[in-house]
Amino acid sequence: MFAALNPIALQLGGLEIHWYGVIIACGVLLAVWLAMKEAVRRGISDDHILNLVLWALPFALIGARTYYVAFEWPYYSQHPSEIIAIWHGGIAIYGALIASVIVFLVYCRVKWLPAWLVLDIAAPTVMIAQAIGRWGNFMNQEAFGAKTTLTYLRGLHLPEFIIQQMNISGAYRQPTFLYESMWNLVGFILIMSIRHHKGWFKQGEIFLSYVMWYAFGRFFVEGMRTDSLYLIPGLRISQALSIVLFVVALGLWIYRRRQDIAWYLDGDPLAKVNQ
Repeated sequence: MFAALNPIALQLGGLEIHWYGVIIACGVLLAVWLAMKEAVRRGISDDHILNLVLWALPFALIGARTYYVAFEWPYYSQHPSEIIAIWHGGIAIYGALIASVIVFLVYCRVKWLPAWLVLDIAAPTVMIAQAIGRWGNFMNQEAFGAKTTLTYLRGLHLPEFIIQQMNISGAYRQPTFLYESMWNLVGFILIMSIRHHKGWFKQGEIFLSYVMWYAFGRFFVEGMRTDSLYLIPGLRISQALSIVLFVVALGLWIYRRRQDIAWYLDGDPLAKVNQ
């Protein structure tokens, strides 16, 4: 029988280094390394990737916290000193992603970089960082789902240390952190496997694929979680946003492809192939 894992990786005097931070940092470092390699391959200096990370990380943290506080305002309006206390928990990945995309777009505009291409470079690396980062939630015993049984968890053929870590407050819980992590990992492998196929993707479509993939999976995983933020009773914010992002990304894909679609419907496909 495994005991619950210690969320603290290292303690030096009064300084505690949590596994959550270590795991998040590992995910970010891997994402940056992969993005730098792909940037050079696409003819963009890897210095731009480092600059983007330096700008995006603080704004991502601010965005993640602002998103969470905004939808928990009844509490934080009564406890304003807690607004900046992120060490007590309360950040939202969607807030971080929205803030990061804004930073990317502004940076690309200032530096005259092709924004769609930069987003394509970053998207799959963000996906693997998210897959890794969810294991930080695992160490903290958070982002879990409804109560379940030991028999159900063992039926998933999970390692025993995961099963016992899902024993929270005397009850076994759905490992929703794992569901989302695996969904992102599969998406990462799929996109990395096909993104360089010539003629398959226009600039921006790797990024749009990421948005649709993540939003689709997040919608269902969010429905199983017990710690969701609610827009109104019965409507989870992340589910509503997932629907909006999926529809917008799909709409952009179709809109940007409309000329190609019209050409194939009205023209001679063989002539286009032979050009």
